[in-house]
Amino acid sequence: MSFWTNLFESISAKRPRPEGKPAVSLRERFSALRNLPEFLRLIWQTSPALTLGNVALRLLRAALPVAMLYVAQLLLDSVVHLSQLPAEQRPANLMPASGYAALEFGLAILSDLLGRGTALLDSLLGDLFANRTSVRLMEHAAELDLDQFEDSTFYDKLERARRQTLSRTVLMAQVLSQAQDVITMAFLAVGLAAFNPWLLLLLLVAVVPAFLGESHFNERSYSLVHGWTPERRELDYLRQTGASDETAKEVKIFGLSRFLIDRFRQLSDEFYQKNKDLVIRRAGWGSFFAAVGAAGYYAAYVYIIRQAVLGQVSIGQLTFLAGSFARMRGLLEGILSRFSSVADGALYLQDFFDFFALRPRIVRQELTGERPIPFPRPIRQGFQFENVGFQYKNGAKWALRNLNFMLKAGEKLALVGENGAGKTTLVKLLARLYDPTEGRILLDGYDLREYDPAELRQEIGVIFQDFVRFQLPAGQNIAVGRIDERQNQDRIEGAAARSLADSVIAKLPQGYEQMIGRRFAGGVDLSGGEWQKIALGRAYMRDAQLLILDEPTAALDARAEYEVFQRFKELTQGKTAVLISHRFSTVRMADRILVIENGQLQELGSHEELLAKGGRYAELFQLQAAGYR
Repeated sequence: MSFWTNLFESISAKRPRPEGKPAVSLRERFSALRNLPEFLRLIWQTSPALTLGNVALRLLRAALPVAMLYVAQLLLDSVVHLSQLPAEQRPANLMPASGYAALEFGLAILSDLLGRGTALLDSLLGDLFANRTSVRLMEHAAELDLDQFEDSTFYDKLERARRQTLSRTVLMAQVLSQAQDVITMAFLAVGLAAFNPWLLLLLLVAVVPAFLGESHFNERSYSLVHGWTPERRELDYLRQTGASDETAKEVKIFGLSRFLIDRFRQLSDEFYQKNKDLVIRRAGWGSFFAAVGAAGYYAAYVYIIRQAVLGQVSIGQLTFLAGSFARMRGLLEGILSRFSSVADGALYLQDFFDFFALRPRIVRQELTGERPIPFPRPIRQGFQFENVGFQYKNGAKWALRNLNFMLKAGEKLALVGENGAGKTTLVKLLARLYDPTEGRILLDGYDLREYDPAELRQEIGVIFQDFVRFQLPAGQNIAVGRIDERQNQDRIEGAAARSLADSVIAKLPQGYEQMIGRRFAGGVDLSGGEWQKIALGRAYMRDAQLLILDEPTAALDARAEYEVFQRFKELTQGKTAVLISHRFSTVRMADRILVIENGQLQELGSHEELLAKGGRYAELFQLQAAGYR
C-alpha cells in the first residue's frame, strides 16, 4: 500500500488544495453510499410499476451475455465436429449447428428488445422522478422562513439541491446498471472459476489500479465543483445580468457591460484553469493505469490460448473463456468506474438531502399546549408590540429595538422614517415573516406564535415596494392576491377597479387574458405606475382584515395617487391598515403616525399632534413642504 500512498501523494502535491474547499476522502465516499437506500426509496415511491418493470428487464438482460457465450461455444464445437466428418455425412448432421445459430440469433434479437425496453423505462421513470423531485423541492422551499432565503449559505444549499434534481435521473440509471452488471459478472465468474480461479485474481490486478486512480480524481472533481458553488452562482448571476431585458436599460446607461464581462471572464478563467490542471493530470494517469490493465488482460488471454494449443480446451471453450474474460474485464472496469460515479452522485445526494433536512422555525408553536388559537374574525383589540426587537442573522446592529405601541383594530397607522430605519422589517414582523428576536407581538391578547401562520397570513394583505412582476396574464397577476379565487372573474375585476388597474387592462389587446411581461411570446410590458396598480389590485383581491401597503404609490403620478387614496380610505373602513410612505400628503390621511429612527420609536401621534410637538416628524414635514414652495 505504501506504493499507492506515495503515488497519490505525489499526484496531490502538484496542486495545492484551495483554502475552504477540502478534498473528500475515500472513506467519505464510501460513507456517502448510505444515501442510496433513501434514494432508491424515492424512486420506488415515484412509480412502483415502472420500477418493478425496469428491474425485471435488467435481470433478464443480466443473464443474456452468459447464455449467448455458451450458445456460441456449442455452435463452434458443433462446427468443428462437422469439419471432422466425411463430406458426404455433413449435410445430415447440420441440424445441431443450425439450431445453435438460430438460438444465438434469437438471443441477439431478445437482447436488443430488452435494451430498448430498459432504455424506455429508464427515460419514463427518470422524467417522472425529476418532475416529482422538482415539485417536492418547490413545496419544501415554500415551507422555509423568509430569513433563510436571505442567507447565502442557504442559497448555496438550494442551488446544489436544484442542480441535483435533474442530474439524479442519471444516478438512477447508473445504480440500476450497476446492479445488472454485478449479476452478469456473477454468472461469468462461475464459468471462469470452473476453468481456473487464478484468472479472476489476475482480472482484479488488471482493473483495480485504474479504479483507484479514477476514485482519486473523482474526489478532486467533486471538491472543485462543491467548493465553487458560490462562484458558480455569481457566474449565473453575471450571465443573466449582462444579457437580460430586466437589466438592459441600466447596463447601457451606466456602461456596465465591460465591468460585468471582465468579472465573468475573471471567474470563468480561474475555474477553467483549476479544472484544466485537474483533467490533464487525470488523462495522464488514466493512460498509465489503462496500460497496466491491458497488460493484465493480455497475459490472461495468452494463457487461455496456450491451453487451447495444448489441447486442454476445445475451440468452443476457448471462445467462451476468452469472451467471458473480455466481457468480465469490461464489466469490472465499468462497475469500478461507475462506482466512482455512483459514489460521486451519492456525495451530491448528501447536498440534496441536506436541503430537505432544513426546517422552518416559524411554525405552529402551540405555546399553551393546546391547538392553535383561531384567528379572530373580526379583530377586536389589535396588535400590541411589547419591547419588540429584531436583529438579522449576522447583522452588526439591531434592525428594531424596544418597540412598544398598540395598533388598534380598525386604525390606520402610517410609518415614517428614513430608508433603513426599520419600517419594512416592522411590517414583516406583523405578517410573521419574521419572529422577534426579543419581546413579543400580541393579537387580541395572544402571542402571534399561538396562531397558525398560514391562517394569520390569509387575513393580511401586503404589497411591498419591491413587489414581484409575475410573467402571467393580467387577470392572474391580480388573482395572486388570493390565488384560490383565480376563477372568480367578478372578484378579479372588482379588485382591478378599486386599484385603478381596470383602466390599464382595458388598453391591453386581450384584456384580462393578456400576458404581461416580455419573457414569453406575445407578452406586453407595462410602465412602473401601471405595474403598481396591478400590484395594488392584489391587496384588494385579498380582502384581508389587515392591509399593509409599503410605498404603494411611489410610481404613480399625482392624479392617480389622489384617486388611489380616495378609494383606499373607502375600502379600509372597518379594517386595520398600515401604510409606509415618504409622501406626507399621503401620511397625513392616517389616524396616527409612527416615526422610526435607527430602529427605535421616536414619536407617535396624529399629524396635527406631531406638528404641534415640533419634533422629528415636524422637521421632516417642513423639509418636504419646502420643496414644493
